Amino acid sequence: MNKFDVLIIGSGPGGYRTAEYAVRKGLQVAVFEKDQPGGTCLNSGCIPTKTLCKHAEVADTVRDAQQYGVTIKDATFDIDMQAVIARKEEVTEKLRQGVEQLMSMPGITFVRGEARFTANKTLVANGEEYTADNIIIASGSSAKVLPVEGAQLKGVITSTELLCLDHVPRSLCIIGAGVIGMEFASIYRSFGCEVTVVEFLKECLPALDSDIAKRLRKQLEQRGVIFALQSGVIKIEQTEGDGLRVHYQKKGKDAFADAELVLMATGRAANVDALGLENTDISYTKAGITTDDNMQTNVPGVYAIGDVNGKQMLAHAATFQGFRAVNHIVGHTDRILFNIVPAAIFTHPEVGSVGLSEDQCKEQGLTYKCRKGYYRSNGKAHAGNATEGMIKLMTDEQDRILGCHLYGENAAFIAQEVAVLMNFGATLAQLGEIVHTHPTLSEILQDMAFMP
Repeated sequence: MNKFDVLIIGSGPGGYRTAEYAVRKGLQVAVFEKDQPGGTCLNSGCIPTKTLCKHAEVADTVRDAQQYGVTIKDATFDIDMQAVIARKEEVTEKLRQGVEQLMSMPGITFVRGEARFTANKTLVANGEEYTADNIIIASGSSAKVLPVEGAQLKGVITSTELLCLDHVPRSLCIIGAGVIGMEFASIYRSFGCEVTVVEFLKECLPALDSDIAKRLRKQLEQRGVIFALQSGVIKIEQTEGDGLRVHYQKKGKDAFADAELVLMATGRAANVDALGLENTDISYTKAGITTDDNMQTNVPGVYAIGDVNGKQMLAHAATFQGFRAVNHIVGHTDRILFNIVPAAIFTHPEVGSVGLSEDQCKEQGLTYKCRKGYYRSNGKAHAGNATEGMIKLMTDEQDRILGCHLYGENAAFIAQEVAVLMNFGATLAQLGEIVHTHPTLSEILQDMAFMP
């Protein structure tokens, strides 16, 4: 029996960052990984997707080059997807090697193989048993596939397969207008693909402020993306020439969209099935493993972090949930605020958010004030041809910041600034007294502090 202080299942951002943190706290750790080091985020999620976002940004810049006085003699250009994918693989491989190096640091034993529970505090992997007083489950999530007729047809894919596609399809139908669907809609439209998005809800990005979500959708529509909202998919069928037809109902009327490929972007499901949880007393549902505020399950000493607990499916949330779990193990009290977690959506234009949206303020019956700032009033935005954008800032009766939702260039960075302010309970007056560099887009935020 192999004995450690902590066993960690999964080497994604939650797993490998938690392992490093635990070692710095003096713990001996074993990390189990059945697939590639780095988990979904590094290998088939955040990093490869954002790499493609950069390629899409370059394509848009080249397409708009004439606005900047740069003349391209050939009016057309091609997207070499094999070169795009090669660079994506190069980026992920380099970062993967970094994770592997981290996993070789003193204090960490890296076990390549699937780990399963055989008891509350015992795991088996590669035929060997491992035990620890503390186990952290960081097994992540997998893409959900809508249970409709035709979902298994050739050409119906998830984001994992789309990230490895070696050509730009003529047309792409995306089922789902969440983060994954919207990012790929933006990327592949920039690559010159005809894109249709079919969404069951009345607006895209339901977790985002509805005003911001609508404005972003309008921007994508202006770029040529077609949206079918309030549309429930009925079935997918093959057409002549290996095409696909997505049948859906929109407000009671039958409609369809034809495409070369169909992307299932209908969310992600917690990876709980292969863990052997039936051999334990750990409580879980299809939504994930149930935990308290310390990420501890109903079994003392067993924790679940990241996508597998279903709280916040964000890589950075997983990392900090891991820090919280280790802090609980060693008896350290932190002040990590999980209600202040910034997020970004790397469409074109970009989206950022932190804290409450205006919709949530209304739903909770809060007394609040909403201020709006526009990119078109900012000098840096004009200089960079980035005047399309808006910031919404929600404050309470004491002018403390409740949340910020925005779209536009550098939206993620601006949301991060607001996250810092919120962590320290800053007021608008305090924001107004912070010197901001000129000319920058963040001046929009600073100017909003003086709005009545």
